[in-house]
Amino acid sequence: MVRMTGHESTATAAGESAAAMVAAARSRIRSVTARDVAAVLDHDALVVDVREFAERAATGRIPGAIAAPRGLLEFWADPASARYRHEFDAARPTIVYCDSGERSALAADTLRRLGYRDVALLAGGLGAWRDCGFPMEP
Repeated sequence: MVRMTGHESTATAAGESAAAMVAAARSRIRSVTARDVAAVLDHDALVVDVREFAERAATGRIPGAIAAPRGLLEFWADPASARYRHEFDAARPTIVYCDSGERSALAADTLRRLGYRDVALLAGGLGAWRDCGFPMEP
């Protein structure tokens, strides 16, 4: 393994780095702004919060967003899975967010791979939403 000297990310001998995986996912997924998300909240878009339960409990969520932790997303979003949740629909516009936008990039790319046709990530994550002063649900 390459020794890290600062904040840079390196690949291990086994594969690519997490930062490279996030960058690749972002290159395949459309990003939207917090204002874009606010504009579609009352429409048919599904907004998915992929943060862990404890994170949501501590900071709240975007109004109307469904909770789907990153580790369960594939199972909840796949109609062939025994754990499928009916809120998910591959034909429905879907916007994914986390706290900063890294996990949501991976999650949005996963949904794309599952056949979701109109999936985007909230650029800057929940931090960008809060910076705009938009409301939060507890």
